[in-house]
Formats: sequence, structure tokens, C-alpha cells
Amino acid sequence: MPWAQWIACFFGGVFFTNAVPHLVRGVTGQPFQTPFAKPSGKGLSSSSVNVVWGWFNLVLAYALLFRAGDFDIHAAGHVAAFGLGILLMGLMSAHLFGPLHGGSRPQQPGATG
Repeated sequence: MPWAQWIACFFGGVFFTNAVPHLVRGVTGQPFQTPFAKPSGKGLSSSSVNVVWGWFNLVLAYALLFRAGDFDIHAAGHVAAFGLGILLMGLMSAHLFGPLHGGSRPQQPGATG
């Protein structure tokens, strides 16, 4: 697989993963961080902004996977690069946003905050 195909699959996974929290928070009417908030990445954007941002990330994922690349679900290399993009973006998001939402310090059952 050419290196450009790997990159397209990897970043397709990155943008696909980034779409998920924005769409979920947006369609449930909850604010969430976006690059457009003040301060960027820490302040909250409206649910409508999150729906649009999530949709835009899905469009980018689609373009990278099926237009820039030629994603084949049966090709192990394509799936591995896509999966690696998902994993790394998920870990990075957990690290960056966990402190903002209490995810960095999970509580034990029965513990009080």
C-alpha cells in the first residue's frame, strides 16, 4: 500500500473519531469544546455548533477514506491505519478533555467527590 494511502486511512480514522463526541453532544443538546470556543478547545460551544463541527469531521473522514484514498474494508493495511487513527485520536482526546470533564480521576464506587 502506498504511503499516501496509509496517511489517508489514518487521518480518516482521526476525523471519524473526532466527529463522534461532537455529534453526540450536539444532538443531545449539550455544549462541548470546539476550536471556535473561547478559549479554543477549553470553552464550550453550543450544541448546534457541535453538530456542524461533527458533520464537517465526517465529511473530511469520507473524503480521506473514499476520495483521496481507496479504502477497502477487506484490506488489513487499510483497516489497521484507520484503526490506529481512531485509537490515537481517542487517547489524545481522553488526555486533553478528561481534566475538563472529570475523566482523569475516576471515582471508586461509593466514593464521594
